[in-house]
Amino acid sequence: MNEKKHIIDFRIRSSWHGISRFYNEQAKDHDATASTGFALLNIEKDGILSTQLGPKMGMESRSLTRTLKGMHDQGYIRKKIDPADKRKVHIFLTKKGLSYRKIASENVKIFNERVFEKITQEDLNTFYKVMDSIDVSVEELKNEI
Repeated sequence: MNEKKHIIDFRIRSSWHGISRFYNEQAKDHDATASTGFALLNIEKDGILSTQLGPKMGMESRSLTRTLKGMHDQGYIRKKIDPADKRKVHIFLTKKGLSYRKIASENVKIFNERVFEKITQEDLNTFYKVMDSIDVSVEELKNEI
């Protein structure tokens, strides 16, 4: 048996790359990327501050800036500077962005339904507990360094 299959971060990374490839293939048909779809799903209908979006998505600001620029250029979002505080930028979905958000949402549903067909609720609950433990372990290790 492959030893790497028993290394936790390898399994998570390997699964994430597969998921990411799936989403990128779906997004490619709409001249978008998985990051674009993820951003569309995380921008609330009433808009969001650009500074809130990065942490919500778990993205570095440099990557998020590139993603948002592409989304703006493609007409998925519009930006509005806060009149009270010119440093704040609000991001809103355009009609095109809302339309593509529906497509991204449907792809997430398809993926989740396929996974749910293959695992029991008990296994899913165990998965969530394991992922929570991994998140706690990462935070503990970050604080130790």
